[in-house]
Amino acid sequence: MTVTFVGVRHHSPACARLVRQTIERLRPAYVLIEGPADFSERLDELVLGHELPVAIFSHYRDGERSHLSWTPFCDYSPEWVALTAGRAAGADVRFIDLPAWHPAFADRRNRYADAEQRYAEVMERLCRRFAVDNVDALWDHMVEVEPDDRLEERLATYFDLIRGESSADHDDNAREAYMARWIRTAVGKAGERPVVVVTGGFHRPALQALVGDGKPADGDGWPEVPSPPDGASGGSYLVPYSFRRLDSFTGYQSGMPSPEYYQRLWESGAEGAAEGLIKAVVSRLRKRKQTVSTADLIAARTLTEGLARLRGHRSPSRTDLLDGLVAALVSDDLEEPLPWTSRGPLSRRAHPVVTEMVAALSGGRVGRLHPGTPAPPLVHDVTAELERLRLDRNGPVTLKLTDPRDLARSRALHRLRVLRIPGAERNEGPSTGVDPVLQERWTLSHDDDTRLSALIEAGAYGATLADAATAVLEERTLAAGPDVGLLGDVLFDAALCGATDLSDTIGEAIAAGITGASDVGALGRVLATVLGLWRHDRLLGTARSPLFGTVIEGCVTRLLWLVEGVRGGPAPADLDRLGALAATRDALIHATEALGLDRRSALGVAGRVSTNPGAPPDLRGAAFGFCWALGEREGDPVRAVRGAAGPQTLGDWLAGLFALARDEVLSEPGVMAMLDELVAELGETDFLIALPALRQAFEFFPPREREAIAKGLLERRGSRASGRTLLRTPADPMLIAEARALEEKVDRLLAAEGLT
Repeated sequence: MTVTFVGVRHHSPACARLVRQTIERLRPAYVLIEGPADFSERLDELVLGHELPVAIFSHYRDGERSHLSWTPFCDYSPEWVALTAGRAAGADVRFIDLPAWHPAFADRRNRYADAEQRYAEVMERLCRRFAVDNVDALWDHMVEVEPDDRLEERLATYFDLIRGESSADHDDNAREAYMARWIRTAVGKAGERPVVVVTGGFHRPALQALVGDGKPADGDGWPEVPSPPDGASGGSYLVPYSFRRLDSFTGYQSGMPSPEYYQRLWESGAEGAAEGLIKAVVSRLRKRKQTVSTADLIAARTLTEGLARLRGHRSPSRTDLLDGLVAALVSDDLEEPLPWTSRGPLSRRAHPVVTEMVAALSGGRVGRLHPGTPAPPLVHDVTAELERLRLDRNGPVTLKLTDPRDLARSRALHRLRVLRIPGAERNEGPSTGVDPVLQERWTLSHDDDTRLSALIEAGAYGATLADAATAVLEERTLAAGPDVGLLGDVLFDAALCGATDLSDTIGEAIAAGITGASDVGALGRVLATVLGLWRHDRLLGTARSPLFGTVIEGCVTRLLWLVEGVRGGPAPADLDRLGALAATRDALIHATEALGLDRRSALGVAGRVSTNPGAPPDLRGAAFGFCWALGEREGDPVRAVRGAAGPQTLGDWLAGLFALARDEVLSEPGVMAMLDELVAELGETDFLIALPALRQAFEFFPPREREAIAKGLLERRGSRASGRTLLRTPADPMLIAEARALEEKVDRLLAAEGLT
């Protein structure tokens, strides 16, 4: 009996060829593959006849953590070739790694993530030795464009060197110990027939050491597959995958960049891949109206072949191809390093031609599942729901939210939006809880393959569309913490989805987030939105919602506490802060009785702030207006206005007053009369100082009310002209005031020089 260990790099065509040749030559009893052991009994699903790439999507959730991960396969993945070639050879094929939910994968979203970060030092030394930029170029140089002669020996040397200078972490040790148990069991079952083990090359030396001389494991049964703990939920399903998601230039954690290049390398060899992709790049550039001549095409081929010979390659490698294309097609100075000289997402500042080259080598292939592939319940629920609501078609859709059926359709589309299912884009509709918008416009553009993949992955959140959307909202709530802006977005989305009955845990999380919030403006915006939904929106089902009532109580309490602690001297009015106080006022007017808000404490806070000389002027004016609007003003408003007089403070104090008590000011004629006197007493310089803030303060009055105020000013001066004549100045009032000040300064200078 022999055990043959084949260490591979994930998604390597050369490694895939070696795996196929090894299995065909040995015809083993067992082929053991690095993959989720809990999927071994479902391998028939993998070979139904899908169009690759596909992936095993796994999800897990318990009271402490949630985890999503993918195990992707394409035509040239060694693990996929091991599966298909092993079954073709009559072998018993099994996955032997820990399940994706296991804590050993807690920090890994991709099972086939390379371990390069653990052997960076040795990789850097090898790259320097071979004069290449990074591990991808090194791999191509050593493996992909070299003949397959002695490939197994070269790979063994490569991975032994890497593992020999690296130390595995606790998670790798746990995985390798588990895989070794499977290998020893297979040894006992195989008798004299061979066993082939296909794993990442990093694990190969450790597994060889653990298995040793091939002594079989005790007992005849396979190792137990770990089960999720009680109370946890999880599962695995096949999903369509794409070359874009597989490409390291889009952030994929493992394997080879430029998957379209390696697909063609697998299918046509290095020469065929280079020839085909030069044509593909040129085609993309011409579609972008980029001029590429026949001479450019010849130059690209010539330069690619020349670079390959210069670098000692029998056939062009990926970097030979890319460097040759850049040399032939890019004449500008490049501001960014070429993206294939490092690993990571493509920079947004990359040259347009370089971007098209990377896209051509990345490819646009998207996998497709066989129609008989099992899917999570959410897929079937959404399909039925869209058919029932007649949303399973392409084109524009207009929904009247006052119509119960259209409201149900709106909620379904918003639930898809919250789950990030592609194919439904909202073009028009309410954007806050107080919008008088009763209609939505959507554009539906269903792509069954794209939507299927997203729905399978969203199935981790629930079996029905409503349950899954609610779970996502709850997850977003917990992630928001004290960021009340994010909490406000979650609450509004909950209203649009018809999911305001969130769990008690989420209610507690929202309350805790509000208690820890420190952004007065953001709190005010949340309060205004939620108050509007709580008061009026029977349409969305949020009127008198207990959850929204809890949010209102928390926001009012927190805002009053924060406002009383604000300190500052003269400064421009803070409109966000004034909006927050206005929302607090509205909550006390409309919700005190229903929610038991503490009106007396609120008035006490406002009274103290209004007389506190350490508070900013706008806040003092707003606090006075707050009490006045609630029928408990602190003293005579006319005297209060005179007390705020001063060119640097008057306008800001008035901004606060008008923001909170505009109607009350209009009903008290003495306030405007006193303000008229104060402004008239200002000198030219002081008036110029006060004017910007005064103009901002009066912006709180709508045009009709400003016209009435202007008419009152004219009447006090004996004029019967319309107020519009005072509002329609021939130029910007600030410009007029500055001009008058300049004229006064010139007059003084002329007088001083005796030139009058």
